[in-house]
Order: sequence, then structure tokens, then C-alpha cells
Amino acid sequence: MEQTAIRSVSEIFTSALKAVLPYEAVMNRSKHIMSCYETDNFNRLIVIGFGKAACPMAKAIEDSLLDILNTGIVITKYNHCNKYILKRITVFEAGHPIPDESGLKGTEEIIELLKGADEHTLVVCLISGGGSALLVAPYEGITLSEKQKVTGLLLKAGADIYEFNTVRKHISSVKGGRLAEIAYPSRVISLILSDVIGDRLDVIASGPTSPDTTTYSDALKVLKKYRLVGEIPQGVSDVLYKGAEGLIPETPKERGIIFEKIENIIIGSNRRALEAAKKKSESLGYNTKIISSEVTGEAKEAGKWLAKKALEIKKVNNYNKPACLISGGETTVIVKGEGKGGRNMELALSFATEIQGFNGITLLSAGTDGTDGPTDAAGAVVDGETIRKAKSLGLDPDEYLKNNDSYNFFKEIDGLFITGPTETNVMDIQIVLVV
Repeated sequence: MEQTAIRSVSEIFTSALKAVLPYEAVMNRSKHIMSCYETDNFNRLIVIGFGKAACPMAKAIEDSLLDILNTGIVITKYNHCNKYILKRITVFEAGHPIPDESGLKGTEEIIELLKGADEHTLVVCLISGGGSALLVAPYEGITLSEKQKVTGLLLKAGADIYEFNTVRKHISSVKGGRLAEIAYPSRVISLILSDVIGDRLDVIASGPTSPDTTTYSDALKVLKKYRLVGEIPQGVSDVLYKGAEGLIPETPKERGIIFEKIENIIIGSNRRALEAAKKKSESLGYNTKIISSEVTGEAKEAGKWLAKKALEIKKVNNYNKPACLISGGETTVIVKGEGKGGRNMELALSFATEIQGFNGITLLSAGTDGTDGPTDAAGAVVDGETIRKAKSLGLDPDEYLKNNDSYNFFKEIDGLFITGPTETNVMDIQIVLVV
């Protein structure tokens, strides 16, 4: 694989990450928080947070507002807070994408903290990707194990984030605006690092401080679409059907009084990362274009679509200088095999099969959080020689794709892209170089 191209895609990806680092994004809002605190004469400031970026976000609050900060609690993914020492904010590390007991305990502590808040309390809520799994409080009548099973079923079925969170909001006591209910009548400022297409407030981390636009009936439609109704646990089924029949209150909707004291602010997004990647790419001499910030659908198909775009440029060859195509979003994987992988690696492997034999095409597809599926890789790098190299080692790329085993495929050919936790999370980025 051409080392110059690898260095270039790595540099472009790093520049994208720097544009959405949560510590800086929160620091930029500290004056606004202080102004609200002083103007409205609050006598207490508390912090709550959940997501993969919770610790750097919390650190920014302590570094800028420690003089007025009373206490706080944040929940993040395991091994995502190793370098941070917080003085007044307690950290819970918990399971992701499958919720666990630690997440449940941390959420219970957050709920208790919010119950003690009143109209003289300013709550800063730090929300980032992964929050849906980390902030976990099953609705009355549902156990944690039942929620874990539903999460696993939806992941394996390939439900997208909108569908996934429609269900999660209706089997939770804190999602879909219900955390805002608990916090009322305190004032809440939510600083949000978006990991969903369109930056929809009701979808990011399942919208704990936002009005919900979905219903119990919508949640049931998702389960029916993926033929999961007969597989979901009884406790979940009972809650969803009772909700659909009006026997359980719906999630809070727009124009509710509880949202009059809520301010939701997007402080980072995939689009912002893509713009930074474009700027870096251009500085490296590439004719650069952002072709989409809304890449969705099945990862294999997205890989084919992206390969077609690259081959069109390669064949027409009407550029006076090397080209760079940048895209972002979040695809899904319908798991049919028993292998190990993630959506970025699956997209990359699909892309590689389409461009095999074409020199001068390189792709990096990676998660901005540094994690692709249940692996230690952020994604993978491929080029026109990837498939040839694999076959020379006796590997069958098609079999790896069928078995959803992209991680082990790239491990064998040294194609994994490993960053470790990046401290941010704004979905995925694809960078294609054509020279």
C-alpha cells in the first residue's frame, strides 16, 4: 500500500477530529453558562453527562467554572476517562453498546441528583454519542436484562439509529425528554456533541432533554419491520402495547412546559468535521469535494456507491491535480455471519472488491470515536492492491464479507486503522484519494 496516501488520509482524518474535540467545544460555551448563572441569580450549579466524550467535556467545565460548580456525575464508556482527574464530578464507566449494571447505577445517581434540583439550580447536561447505551434506566416493569436483549436484537437486525432510538425512548425512564421531566423546575443547558445525521435533538442519545417526536406505536412498527415482535421479552412487550393503547403516558412532546427551561445547544457535528477535513485535504494539494454528510444504509452498499464515485473520477481523469472525495454519516450492518467487524471495515472491504486492480485509489473509512463495532480498530485503509494481497495470502474476501468478519480480514493483511479512544464522536468519515 502506498505510504504517501496512507499518511495523507491519516492527516486529513486527524484534522477532522481536531475540529470537533469536546474539551474545546465546551470551553467555548463556558462564558454563556456563567452569564446565565449570574443573570438569573442561581445559587447552585450541577453537572450531569453521558456519552463517550463525557470526561473531556466534564474536565472543561471544571477548568472553567470550578468556582461556582457544586457537584456532578457523568457516565462514559469503559477506558474513556483514563487521562482525566476530576475534582467535583464523579465518573461512572459503563457498557456500550450493550448497557450494563454500572450504567444503571450511574443513571440512578444522576436521577437522585436531579430530584434534589430546584428553580434556583442551573444544570449543565453534557451529551455525546453513546449516551443512549450509557444512560440506562428501564421503564417500570422492564429489567436490565430485557433491555439488553432488545438492544442486541436491534443491533443484529441492522436497525438505523432513528429506529433504534425510537424503541429505546419508549422502554426508558430517562430518554425521549423524560430526563427533562425529572430535572424540572431547574434550568437546564444541554451541550450536545451530535452523532446523528441531521443533528436531530430528539435522536442524539435518544433525546433525554428534548421533546420526543415518536410514539409507542412507532416503536412497535420498528419491531414489526424487523420481525422482532415475537422475540422481545414480555416486560418490553407489555410496556409498548400498554403505551400504544394509552394506558401509559407518552414521552413528553413539543410545547410541554418542562421544555420552557431547557436550552439544547449543538457544539459539534459530523459536518463540522468534514469541513475541517476538506480544508486539510486542500492544503495537501488535493482537488477536494464533500460528496455527502448523510451516508446511510447497508455498509456493503455504501462501499459500492463510494467505489463507483472514485472509479468515475479515475476513468474520466479530468482533474489537473489529485482528487479527494470526503463523506460522512453512519451506515448499518445486517449481521448474518459469526465474524468480528464493524460498519467502517465492512464498507472498506466492499469498496476494495470494487476497485481491485486500479492503482492510485485509496480509502480510509473510520469512526470518529476510534471504535468500529466491538473491536479495537476505528476502521480500515484499502487501495487497488488490497484484494490482490489478500488472495496471495490465501484469503477469500467474499467469504469474509459473508461472515461479517472484516476485522480479521484486515488484521491478516495489516489494513486496520487503530487510533484508540479519540475523546469525540460525530459518526463516521470516509476519505478517498484518487491520483
